[in-house]
Order: sequence, then C-alpha cells, then structure tokens
Amino acid sequence: MKGKMAIIGDGDSVLAFKAVGIEAFSVNHPEKARDLLKKLAKTHQIIFITDALAKEISDTVAHYTASAYPTVIPVPSKNGSNGYGYEILKKEMEKALGVDILFKDGKGEIGE
Repeated sequence: MKGKMAIIGDGDSVLAFKAVGIEAFSVNHPEKARDLLKKLAKTHQIIFITDALAKEISDTVAHYTASAYPTVIPVPSKNGSNGYGYEILKKEMEKALGVDILFKDGKGEIGE
C-alpha cells in the first residue's frame, strides 16, 4: 500500500492525473464511485475524487476523512469546482487547529 494514489472522476477530469502516473478510474455514477472508493481504500493511501462525485457520496467521504488512511481529497473536475472540496478543507483545518487561520474572509482567499 505504500504511496499508492488513485483518482475517481469523469473521464476527462482524470486524464491529467493519469498523465503523471496516478491510477485513474473513470466513473460517472455516485453508487459506482462509492463502491470503487471502498475498494480503493483497502489498497491506496491517497485517493482524489472529483468534488461533484464526492458531494454525492459525502457520507462515505466523511467516513474516510475521520480516519488516518486513506486520505480522500476532493478536487475540481474539468468543469470547475462546486465548492465542496473547499468546505472540507476549511472544516478539517478548523478541527485540527481549533481556529480558521486560512480562510478568514470566507471566500477562499488566504487571510492575513
């Protein structure tokens, strides 16, 4: 399992990850994404998932967010972000540090 990474998302969105050697899985249906995430969680340490799919299976993503491994990271798709990945990052930073040090203005811009 050492260092294995994968991405789950629509075909066009996963191509760039595949180009840099990350295992890419093209999935468009939320239930298939959920099943694949559970399967990959047994063998991979880092799993990227497009935020559109991640939002649709947020209960499963939250389950893995609560554990040390694998790390599940929502990323924007080729169509851009729906803000779900940003919200998870903000929530996890606040949980880890106890304060909001990164996104003070609430717009995703780093505060001073």
